[in-house]
Amino acid sequence: MGVFLTKFSAYIEAFILYIAIFFSQVLLRAVSTGIDTALPEEAVTFSVSSLLLTLFIYCIPSLVIIWLLLYRRRKPEYRLKKPVKHDLFSGLISLPCLLTIGIAVSIISILTGAAPTQPPPSPASIAGWITLCVFCLFSAYLEESFFRFYLLSKREELNLNAPLALVISAVLFGICHICDGFWGFVNAVLSGLFLGFMFIRYKTLHGIAVAHWLYNLTAFILMRTSL
Repeated sequence: MGVFLTKFSAYIEAFILYIAIFFSQVLLRAVSTGIDTALPEEAVTFSVSSLLLTLFIYCIPSLVIIWLLLYRRRKPEYRLKKPVKHDLFSGLISLPCLLTIGIAVSIISILTGAAPTQPPPSPASIAGWITLCVFCLFSAYLEESFFRFYLLSKREELNLNAPLALVISAVLFGICHICDGFWGFVNAVLSGLFLGFMFIRYKTLHGIAVAHWLYNLTAFILMRTSL
């Protein structure tokens, strides 16, 4: 009975955290790029204040909660650590692979006649670009901390083997990007599978989080320059 309650509480904890992160992702998509839904599409502008509000109200508090839970882990290999040399390896491997996945999915979406994704509004000042970079960094750490570090290191408590936990983590990650359309979902699932594999291989957070951050920034810049 005690083992059952422990596993049940582990699922409940993960479920509550996922719901919170899912709804925060929906909100992030609405306000992180400064979109005011009351404005017509042509009037959409980048808002530093909206980005900062999302950062301090949702991203940072959610990240703190997940990190506190990670610090409580019994197994030392699944506790949050300082950057190590494995982070350098995983980061250098992850970034080009993420870019390759993103480019491949974009090409396939174009060949299948999918409608182009509307790029988010761009910052109009240095302060705006700095704010965007900081926000993307915390957002990447938040997603990697939960979908990779938290879920995959919790697989034994959830009674899941590594492949099944990897697939579940990637699909849940993809659902949080469903607002990007079908191909955005596919890209997120494939990227999630790869990042999950890298976490299981190296058991480190910082390399994949930084690669995720740089990928997001690169994708944002490419979307703007392609206009």
